[in-house]
Amino acid sequence: MPSQFMNAKQTAEYLNMSVTWVYRDAPRLGLAAHRFGAGRNAKLQFKVSDVDAWARQQRLR
Repeated sequence: MPSQFMNAKQTAEYLNMSVTWVYRDAPRLGLAAHRFGAGRNAKLQFKVSDVDAWARQQRLR
């Protein structure tokens, strides 16, 4: 079964963006992350289906 989540680096590669963009701009633009853990050690993960849906919404018409 393929992984349901991607980390920030995998998400950046998938979207052809920088990791900095994923952390700084993606949440502001509506790409929701899931936080696993607490405090400074928390890891952001992005659900593959959410990233795909977000990317489809960004398509120009």
